Amino acid sequence: MNGRPNQSAVARLETALARIRSPEAENVFTAVFADSARWEAEAADRRAAAGSPRGPLDGRIVSVKALFGVAGTVTSSGSAVLRRLPPAVEDAEVVKRLRAAGAVVIGKTQMTEFAFSALGTNPHDGTPGNPRDRQRAPGGSSSGAVVSVIDGMSDIAIGSDTGGSLRIPAALSGAVGFKPTSGFVPTAGAFSLSSSLDTIGPIALNVADCFMADQVLSGEAAPSRLRSASPGTLRLIVARGRLFDRCEPEVLSAFETAMERLRSAGLQIEDGSIEAALDRVAGIDRIGTFPSIEVGATLRGLGLSSLDGVDPKTRVRIEAGAAILGTDYVRMVRLRKAAIQSFEQSFGNNEVFVLPTTPIRAPLLSSVEEDATFHAFNGLVLRNPRVANMLDCPSISLPLPFSAGLPVGLMLIGRRNADRRLLEIASSVECILEAGPDNSGRRLNTST
Repeated sequence: MNGRPNQSAVARLETALARIRSPEAENVFTAVFADSARWEAEAADRRAAAGSPRGPLDGRIVSVKALFGVAGTVTSSGSAVLRRLPPAVEDAEVVKRLRAAGAVVIGKTQMTEFAFSALGTNPHDGTPGNPRDRQRAPGGSSSGAVVSVIDGMSDIAIGSDTGGSLRIPAALSGAVGFKPTSGFVPTAGAFSLSSSLDTIGPIALNVADCFMADQVLSGEAAPSRLRSASPGTLRLIVARGRLFDRCEPEVLSAFETAMERLRSAGLQIEDGSIEAALDRVAGIDRIGTFPSIEVGATLRGLGLSSLDGVDPKTRVRIEAGAAILGTDYVRMVRLRKAAIQSFEQSFGNNEVFVLPTTPIRAPLLSSVEEDATFHAFNGLVLRNPRVANMLDCPSISLPLPFSAGLPVGLMLIGRRNADRRLLEIASSVECILEAGPDNSGRRLNTST
């Protein structure tokens, strides 16, 4: 879907609903709000005819991840054990903001259980296939979100990102995924995997749509149009080091080709390092991980006294968190705060670190069925994106140009609280990459 202005919201909604009913949409949505979406689309068209739209998202078709509360529906968050919860009595705060901005909320999208894995698999509700190759993992935990966008079931998808859950599916499936600095977008009414690391953001086909959605989600009083950063005002720093280890040759080739294209277009690019920050993160990891500890608290708060019925692949990680002492958790919090402050002071708002979003492309679903291989692949795709969550930085994944084969993501990490500047820089990078000669496959499965 491309939101062409000569198409009414109602017409585009009906196209999206037809695609949701297609075989390719299997396991993408957990709930579809056809009736309320039609009412919202009709209202948006009336506002458009009267020349009084509510903003850039008015009439845009938006899907929301299954961990967001939507009044009258159960917030199952990809888990069988949460289906017994009572329906939400009100929308999550971000859903309220979307509706207030005129967005047409089409439904809730599939996700991994509790948002606690990165490949996009779900043994309870089914796994949506990668839209570039249905036999491969779509990436997660916002799996249905990315498929809904690429396959034309929504213009924009709203998901969450605790360790890469927006940027990983964007990278593996070929979309744009943006994770903001924590605190800008409210998490009220959303299932919490990790109260320390959770962020909420968009997946879309371009940076401009992510920018518009982020303005609505963050409650921007006076939304503005995205302006690309001028090439001479920014510096890209390639984060050479351990985050390039174990990269597939195809990933490295696509990355280096992109760097050369950006350099030829006049961008200042130099090699650098975030190894000191990674050492600090590794020090925290040796004690424990925030999601493993904090999701246990969330589940207990929801009245779950046991983990019976939880996917064993998820359960083992939660049980590991339960073994962490309270004193060690406090140490983790303090060490993270110091790591965030140190990293924030190490670079400026006009500097952005760049690296591959994930070191591998989308694996075959059949290759991650066994527990050992699942955990190995899961850890590998999480490795690079989770750094931005641990250091509380805004980060975005852009699809690198591809004419054949599988998508590769380019990740930009900006300075904490410099979200708008990162999006301006990402827009500039996107324009240069899209102008290249190898972009013929970028929009596969997206035309209306």
